[in-house]
Amino acid sequence: MSVVVVSGTGTEIGKTVVTSAIAAAAVAAGRSVAVLKPAQTGVGPDEPGDAAEVARLAGSSVTAVELARYPEPLAPDTAARRAGLPTVSPAAVAEAASRLALSHDLVLVEGAGGLLVRFDEAGHTLADAARLLGAPVLVVVPAGLGTLNSAALTAEALRARDLTPLGLVVGSWPSSPDLASRCNLADLPKVSNTPLLGAVPQSAATLPPPLFRSKAPSWLAPTLNGTWSPTTFLTTWPAEPSSPAGV
Repeated sequence: MSVVVVSGTGTEIGKTVVTSAIAAAAVAAGRSVAVLKPAQTGVGPDEPGDAAEVARLAGSSVTAVELARYPEPLAPDTAARRAGLPTVSPAAVAEAASRLALSHDLVLVEGAGGLLVRFDEAGHTLADAARLLGAPVLVVVPAGLGTLNSAALTAEALRARDLTPLGLVVGSWPSSPDLASRCNLADLPKVSNTPLLGAVPQSAATLPPPLFRSKAPSWLAPTLNGTWSPTTFLTTWPAEPSSPAGV
């Protein structure tokens, strides 16, 4: 895989920290990495955006590219229209990613919000860019209640567009997961027919960058240059409480 599109089932669920972890694990495996953010919203002109955050956490060797920036925290199409700025087309995203792939082993294209958030006036989405690239899509999901439905819908939307769901990664795994979160670990792959490829701790982004880089491979499966095992993780967080002694 030279290009991977990173989407999610919604916003504020950990896409950027997952992208950072994937980049860090790839760099640790000796691969050159670029991260492309087609449309950054809700960030001022002089503030660091998501691509810069990936480079901060994953290391300065990561190439960070942003195509457009809009000040209001809205869907890219709406944010561009309200700011009077040009939108970003799927063709522009695909061209930029393809150009980066010429000089990098891995290009991570991080979307905004969910898969079908509008990028331009014509209603194009991240899915359209993924189709032009022929790239698999990694879906970042939350851990708790409600994630099964949104994960299944996103996987269904990908397959309806002849796109390949690469896998699911839990973007913010709580330190004290509730019953729904623990059960979802086993149920997410079933309802989406998509493999679970990792779980990034809730506090990961607050770690010092060197520690983040050293730990990142342990949060991700071998498909993403990591060492994480869903089987081992499921035994760490059992969905069912253990039986009382003697029962």
